Amino acid sequence: MARIEFRNLGHAYGPNPASLQDYALQPMNMVWEDGGAYALLGPSGCGKSTLLNIISGLLVPSEGQVLFDGKDMTQMPTRERNIAQVFQFPVLYDTMSVFDNLAFPLRNRKVAESEVRARVHEIAEILELTRDLKQRASGLSADAKQKISLGRGLVRKDVAAILFDEPLTVIDPHMKWQLRQKLKQIHHQLKLTLIYVTHDQVEALTFADEVVVMTNGKVVQQGKPEALFVRPDHTFVGYFIGSPGMNFYPLQIDGDAVVIGQQRVGVDASQLQALKNASGELKLGIRPEFVELAAAGAPGAVSANVVQVQHLGTSQLLTAEFGGQIVKARLDASVKLDGGQQWLRLAKAETIFFSNDERIGR
Repeated sequence: MARIEFRNLGHAYGPNPASLQDYALQPMNMVWEDGGAYALLGPSGCGKSTLLNIISGLLVPSEGQVLFDGKDMTQMPTRERNIAQVFQFPVLYDTMSVFDNLAFPLRNRKVAESEVRARVHEIAEILELTRDLKQRASGLSADAKQKISLGRGLVRKDVAAILFDEPLTVIDPHMKWQLRQKLKQIHHQLKLTLIYVTHDQVEALTFADEVVVMTNGKVVQQGKPEALFVRPDHTFVGYFIGSPGMNFYPLQIDGDAVVIGQQRVGVDASQLQALKNASGELKLGIRPEFVELAAAGAPGAVSANVVQVQHLGTSQLLTAEFGGQIVKARLDASVKLDGGQQWLRLAKAETIFFSNDERIGR
């Protein structure tokens, strides 16, 4: 396994980038520790695959360095990096047995046959493939084939890292959950460095120790799933993570309060001072999970007209409108909502303020 470090790493497909918008991957510095499980999360075209291809050596970055355990690997070809990669669709030898598919990466490196057998049986047991070892890969289901593909990445003990490029795309939802849990188990059991690319927040948050959120070629935040949810550094993180995402409202400062949707809202003195010290476009952000009902005229609350109430079993999702702004609140199923007008608290301890889309005080 390896500690992977990016130093001033960036990539532009065209020559002489004049601005950040010219980069497919904007310059950054980052460290991924040996044995960690990391997810690259973001929409299509955000730079995830570009970064993954740079790590694997399929792409040489136009700027900066990639280091494995302190050694500069930037110009090294893929075969020198000791990387295993699992792709979106299973890459197998259909005419071979499951055993021979799993054994191939080891036999290709002239590993002793006794060690090959031991390692294949170990990985097959972890992936629950032991009963299928003598079967041809062509006769198996899509999820079993992807398990074999995962096993081919896991079977080598000497890999620096294992890269997963949206490996569960072809798997049905129930099997996705099972395979995610299996990957977590494998990570804890074998202490491998795993890097997982996905646009699915559930996959990222349930798989990774740390999630790297990307948009428009830029890493906007790296952190543990809880931190991304509770303290997003960027409005994109607040929007992209959560269902529904964070509520955002443009605001103006008015004396000792802020104005949101034409309503004057009192905020904490320290928050108000931070807003006054900031520059650029200011926004208030709060998760639907943290919005709560309030008494009429309560500090930090706005008066909103109920648009819709969706009952979700253990909770209900309230959608309301105030001053042309939409607010969503996830409330306990026991809360009585009569429709009409509700007072909702938006300014509280869990509220985040942003300047030019970046969290104030980060």
